Amino acid sequence: MEKTVAHIWPALLDGLTTTMTISLAALLFGAPLALMLAAAVRGNRWLRVPAGVYISFWRGTPILVQLLIIFYIIPFLGLELSPTVAAIVALALNTAAFQSEIYRAGLQAIPPGEVEAAKMLGLSPSTIFLHIEAPQAFRTMLPALIGEMQALVKNSSLVSVIAVSDLTRRAQQVAASTFRPLDAYASALILYVTIGVLLAAVGLSLERRLSHRSGGQ
Repeated sequence: MEKTVAHIWPALLDGLTTTMTISLAALLFGAPLALMLAAAVRGNRWLRVPAGVYISFWRGTPILVQLLIIFYIIPFLGLELSPTVAAIVALALNTAAFQSEIYRAGLQAIPPGEVEAAKMLGLSPSTIFLHIEAPQAFRTMLPALIGEMQALVKNSSLVSVIAVSDLTRRAQQVAASTFRPLDAYASALILYVTIGVLLAAVGLSLERRLSHRSGGQ
């Protein structure tokens, strides 16, 4: 039993590292595209239409199909991607669609009067965004962004189908090599739940700090 446990956890922790790396990279690489999409949706019709089509496609189609398209079809265009890079690209393109809606909702929640008052004071658009819109929008968006990160971690379990050695694939390999699927998958479940709880705790801590800071001001 001890030998089995000792064999399971190093492999699963290695897979967990890959899972978190892919999830965090997808979140960060998807953020700039999400901001552009959010701005496009708020812009004129020529920008809203293509942005809306993009968001509808990536929000409305299965992530598994998106992963397979990126991994198997992109090489036909002459661009070879490793499984890990393909996973990050697919998840980044997917999360950008969801993040854009989060950013749009956060910016819309800002009282228009504050922006108008800043314009009357002669503040530049960049100053208004950085010092008035962004701080308030971030506080509003934070719970949704934490939720999106949790969703990314869960969705990353699908990358095992393109041979990425994430937590789920490692659990499959351990289950096959030890003939103890219950131990392997239960251990993987514990790790997924732990990461979800930790992300929720980090989000709650940030919310409290931002609330205290805004209250102090």
